[in-house]
Amino acid sequence: MTLKEPKNIPVDKSNEETLKENSLILYNDDVHTFDYVIDALIDICEHEIEQATQCTYLVHYKGKCDVKKGSFSELKPMKDALIGRELNATID
Repeated sequence: MTLKEPKNIPVDKSNEETLKENSLILYNDDVHTFDYVIDALIDICEHEIEQATQCTYLVHYKGKCDVKKGSFSELKPMKDALIGRELNATID
């Protein structure tokens, strides 16, 4: 009697795609002050002041910034709250 080696069973990776992480993107505008955007990121996205400041500078100089990652259901209320403060945001 010989021992058989276990067979490698392929792993289904389709579940990995459904758990894809989304990004909350904040876009630049010429209306709001740095302090206004920083306060919004702290209040809505729960950023620390340093992170909110860095994101605000990136938005200003690059035109947009990925301010938060997560599932769509986590990011949707944040996007709506940012839009409620008249900021431009999308989920990608």
